[in-house]
Amino acid sequence: MEKVLIITHTQDNECINIVSDKIRKHGGEPIRFNVDEYPLKYSLSSCFENGEWKIYLDYEGANRVALHELAGLWYRRSFNLGGNLATVLEREYLGSVYGEIRATFFGFLESLPCFQIGKYSKYRRLDSKEEQMRIADFLGMKVPETCITNSPEEAKRFFRDHPNGVVTKMQSSFAIERDGVENVVFTNLIKEEDLDNIETLQYCPMQFQEKLDKKVELRITIVGDEIYAFEIDSQKLDNAKLDWRREGIELLSDWKPYELPADLRDKLLQMMDMYEVNYGAIDIIVTPDDNYYFLEINAAGEFFWLDRLLPDNPISDQIAKVLLGKANRRYTPVFDKTNVSSLI
Repeated sequence: MEKVLIITHTQDNECINIVSDKIRKHGGEPIRFNVDEYPLKYSLSSCFENGEWKIYLDYEGANRVALHELAGLWYRRSFNLGGNLATVLEREYLGSVYGEIRATFFGFLESLPCFQIGKYSKYRRLDSKEEQMRIADFLGMKVPETCITNSPEEAKRFFRDHPNGVVTKMQSSFAIERDGVENVVFTNLIKEEDLDNIETLQYCPMQFQEKLDKKVELRITIVGDEIYAFEIDSQKLDNAKLDWRREGIELLSDWKPYELPADLRDKLLQMMDMYEVNYGAIDIIVTPDDNYYFLEINAAGEFFWLDRLLPDNPISDQIAKVLLGKANRRYTPVFDKTNVSSLI
């Protein structure tokens, strides 16, 4: 039975169980690796002996998986990697130990010889929102006029050159902790009076974009060569007009399947080819005059609430099939011998 490794954490949502069930349905065996329980409950071992590389994962007592024999890997999340070490180690050792854990874990991910939905290094490349927009523009997609800067004067200039409005957003999963609670920073509209207090921008870069009128917003999930597009009318709720996530729960059941234009589908698949990833959650704005504006690809963006809206969880099913090689994959692993022979 072909084994699939799922990299996640103990607090991840229901999509892990659903995809795991789909893997079993297609004849595979899912192995869950909760990184917040590594290294206390999981052991990783990579050994090169007698001319062979062998990699093992030991967990829950007597369970051992030969990771050099995996059919596929789904890097889903690495939230709170090594997070429980503070309960067993003295504080003075934590920084150095965390460094070794990260080097070992991400080195292991990068070197695994099996197929991966998306390699960790590819996901890190996708952290560059600037490159995403450059590629989208290169492929002929529309992107909002944008300024990424930590210069207060440049931000003021951009604001004054766009009298129809400017929004600001963070390029990372930016949150501010207050009273022990993380508060996500959503997209916000810049006002004239905000410029009076913009000098602190010097300490933290931000992304500024022209404000676009919205007909609908699209969330497009691509798995392998399959595209699942959904629309939401975010303008029906005042608090969702700039960022639908502010009313994500309220709008949960209002998402509807959406038929993308063929040329946009082709360009999005071209973008996935350029990144060599098999999963992406893409955000697009459709304006009242039916222009499509690319915003970003989320390398590990959520999909589970959309998966529920169609019969039999087709997004999860497609993830399982790609992992097991039962649907088209976007690339051949670098350690695949057929791939190596084609390069010689």
